[in-house]
Amino acid sequence: MKKYEGLFILNTAGREEGVKEAIDKVSKEITNAGGKIEAVQKMDKRAFSRVANKKHSSGFYANIVFEALPSAIAPLRAKFGITEEVFRVSFTNAPVIAPAIIKVA
Repeated sequence: MKKYEGLFILNTAGREEGVKEAIDKVSKEITNAGGKIEAVQKMDKRAFSRVANKKHSSGFYANIVFEALPSAIAPLRAKFGITEEVFRVSFTNAPVIAPAIIKVA
């Protein structure tokens, strides 16, 4: 299993109170695909620098770090592409944090 980082822009137009439910739904889809969630970071609502249409001029951002098989990423990307709560999604390999080396003098 590899560690991934998913940046989600949530489509909560007109319903800001639904952010937690949208994050829960996204997390459930990842675990249903065999993934294991390590961290969920809910970020603020941000305006888009380039607005594609006036209906979506901003969105809530959420960052989810999870482990999954590489074969699960393409189906997840397709699933989130048709999910109403997700406006955009981007998956990247999560950086591997090397353990600190402690020198004893």
